[in-house]
Amino acid sequence: MFSVLILTLNEERNLPACLASVRECDDVVVLDSGSTDRTVELAQAAGARVFTRKFDDFAGQRNYGQTAIPFRHAWVFHLDADEQMTPELIAECKAQAGAGVDGFMVAPRMLFRGRWIPHCTDYPAYQARFVRAPQFRFIQVGHGQREAPGQSLGQLKANYLHDLSAGGEDEWLEKHRRYARAEAAEHAGHDAGIPWSDLFAPDRVRRRRALKRLSYSLPFRPTLRFLYQYGLRGGFLDGGPGFRYCRLLAQYEGFAVAELRRLRRAT
Repeated sequence: MFSVLILTLNEERNLPACLASVRECDDVVVLDSGSTDRTVELAQAAGARVFTRKFDDFAGQRNYGQTAIPFRHAWVFHLDADEQMTPELIAECKAQAGAGVDGFMVAPRMLFRGRWIPHCTDYPAYQARFVRAPQFRFIQVGHGQREAPGQSLGQLKANYLHDLSAGGEDEWLEKHRRYARAEAAEHAGHDAGIPWSDLFAPDRVRRRRALKRLSYSLPFRPTLRFLYQYGLRGGFLDGGPGFRYCRLLAQYEGFAVAELRRLRRAT
């Protein structure tokens, strides 16, 4: 079997579905960042163990969970409250727990307005989510986390679900304004040294990360992001939800460009 770690902050709306998706797991842990709503109450009522830590960043929260929380199992699946596991994923995790690697990359199925939108979310965009505790380490990159270098990783076939529109578009935009500030701060002053060879690497994850870094040096970035996701990546195949999501991505790029300009003026 394996444990589950869920990160929360005021997630009373999303947490019940997340908890329901892992109800067959015998060790569900919620690491809360100081919720003022019913998040902790709901977690405890569902039988989850609750720990609290002030949020610094996603890597910090996950690494704290890895080392400070006494999990019942050696393998841990990391979830956010707006994400859900599937029966197929749970079965595969059970089968792979104990494998001779440090962790597994898992691709989310991104949902928007009730529809899976694989094309404009670059499916499969793998992340390290099913890992050994306590030794696995994350590092913070932009607004999210990534596996620390030097760790051996496999890939799972099954997916977890991530509802991008769970809180509505206004909440999505506000959250991504914060993400844009974090991402701009990371990339400010680092336009040189783009890893050109990674653009042609056989590893899909390396190619995606290199393309993201390259995008910071391109003009008309919001427009280019929309054209790339909606046209080249086939977002038009995702229907109306795909079109709306691609427009939101363009707005996010606009936030990041504005923040980069502000930081460069300040230096």
